[in-house]
Amino acid sequence: MLLIPKRFFAICLAMLSLGAQSAPAASDGLSFSRHDWQLVCDNTRTCRAAGYSADGDANPVSVLLTRTAGPGQAVTGQVMLGDYGSDSIAAKLPAVLKLSMRVNGRAAGQVVIETKSTMAADLSTAQVNALLAALPRASTIEWVGGGNSWQLSDKGAAAALLKMDEFQGRIATVGALVRKGSRGEEGVLPPLPAPVVAAVAPAKPQPGDAEFAKKHGKALRAALLPTVKEDGNCTKLTELEEGAQEELSVYRLSASKLLVSTPCWLAAYNFGAGFWVINSAPPFNPVLVTDSGSNYSYGSISASHKGRGLGDCWSTDTWTWDGKNFIHTESSTTGMCKLIATGGAWSLPTIVTAQGGRPEK
Repeated sequence: MLLIPKRFFAICLAMLSLGAQSAPAASDGLSFSRHDWQLVCDNTRTCRAAGYSADGDANPVSVLLTRTAGPGQAVTGQVMLGDYGSDSIAAKLPAVLKLSMRVNGRAAGQVVIETKSTMAADLSTAQVNALLAALPRASTIEWVGGGNSWQLSDKGAAAALLKMDEFQGRIATVGALVRKGSRGEEGVLPPLPAPVVAAVAPAKPQPGDAEFAKKHGKALRAALLPTVKEDGNCTKLTELEEGAQEELSVYRLSASKLLVSTPCWLAAYNFGAGFWVINSAPPFNPVLVTDSGSNYSYGSISASHKGRGLGDCWSTDTWTWDGKNFIHTESSTTGMCKLIATGGAWSLPTIVTAQGGRPEK
């Protein structure tokens, strides 16, 4: 039986862009979408707006517009041609493809794309400005070359760019992208520093660690159960027979702390495991890190999930051991499920951190 948790549905909804979220505090990041455009801002207030071709377009394309917070910050841009599947038109293109960019029928310069590597190219300042002038209104934006045309949808662009202005505090300023005003940018929100997380090496295993789950399986399960809801994301734990320990894995973190994990849920093309920090002796006092983890390796818990079976959109998360707790150090998606690339088109983080030190093995 496939057990699909509520969080998995939330991931799919976000990546399929079926709605928009209201703006939280800047330090919390932001995810917003409207039609063929999405906006993702991270905890430093850097914002990334990704736009795509319309669904069903034979020649998919995507654009990424990035702007850091603070006065006088310019928008940078990239364009990526779709290259998904064995019948992708990209496989028939020359190794170096020169495309003419056109905005409402007017030439806007060239881009050169190396089709055997990234399938992407940077846009010039003039090209970014042409996009920003056209996107808030109905426009035709395309890249033409090699007998093909890749057209970017403008549906939802105005809402995404306006949300970027709102998140960075630029509305009614001279630097606003959509709702410009006469005010200078001196008062716009400044960038926030990325939190520094010092990774700490986990302790070496101690005698008895290998038998810990077998010895304490019944008590461990009893301690873990109250941390999850019966109808929540760890149905496999609630269904585990009392006293069973064969699916419990234990890792040494420090002299007094262990990490315990067990499968939590299984869906059509994703799975999630629960990870808890516990005391190395009763009472265990478990603290849940995540119920949707994928892997643990030397002080780092990672999660990676497809937005759909085609594998053209993913979400990833990382939690890092700092000697006392697991800190959520990375959270991002690869953008909408739009058949741009296997594994997704872009990196759109909501949580970024600075590494204060890497543990040595």
